[in-house]
Amino acid sequence: MGAAAPTEVIVPEQPPRRVALITGATAGLGAAFAGRLAAERWDLTLVSRDAARLSASAEELRARHGVRVNVLPADLATESGTAAVEKYLRSEPVELLVNNAGIGLNKRFLRSTLDDELRILRLNVEAVMRLTFAVLPQMTERRSGGVINVSSVAGYGVTAPGSTYTATKAYVINFSESVAQSVRRHGVHVLALCPGFIRTEFHQRAGIPTAGSPGWIWLKADTVAAKALSDLRKGRYVSVPTMRYKLAATALRHTPHGLVRRFSEAGNRAVGRGTR
Repeated sequence: MGAAAPTEVIVPEQPPRRVALITGATAGLGAAFAGRLAAERWDLTLVSRDAARLSASAEELRARHGVRVNVLPADLATESGTAAVEKYLRSEPVELLVNNAGIGLNKRFLRSTLDDELRILRLNVEAVMRLTFAVLPQMTERRSGGVINVSSVAGYGVTAPGSTYTATKAYVINFSESVAQSVRRHGVHVLALCPGFIRTEFHQRAGIPTAGSPGWIWLKADTVAAKALSDLRKGRYVSVPTMRYKLAATALRHTPHGLVRRFSEAGNRAVGRGTR
């Protein structure tokens, strides 16, 4: 009898690995996005200006979820930092971009400094626009992908202090909705995420007092991240987590602007003058 014919071994093709890039990824909402996506087996690229915290976050995610985690230390309020992330987005396959990094300042406009106000603009507006512009060509060519731009319900109103912050968040909402319309036909989704108050480091860094804020206004970062990812997958343009903040956003959009200003002034006094 002749030797048996060798059996062909068919190795199943591995699905392509999905990569998400998250800015402001080491704490708060950014860390919540990272943890939730890692649990779904996404590989990650984490961006933050704090290299030590980036490395610690990456190591924890690798150990807990067994995913690949790349770190990219960069200060997106600087030209060199934004350029480094742009370069990465143009050269590496990224399926999801989360523009989460942002800052605010608990000062009235004329009591601030021009440098501080420009830093808010660079991080909250310029970096969001540039990174979105950098990643969309590969997504539209591939006909898949998504961008989540973190805005705020504050973008529907007016605040003082925080005039520039509120204006930047209004920009993010309108920018995201406009871009979403233009790329939707290419299979790409862009979402403006508009949360209210989240328990993160944001308020401490901005110098915004929170001690007198009622408990019901606060959201959990993981709840917000989960809602944003769900709404992005549904193809929505805007995500406002929880019914109470949906009602607030609806009221701000449809209330006469003079009343909005009065409500904002009263709200600032009641909850410590600021919102993420």
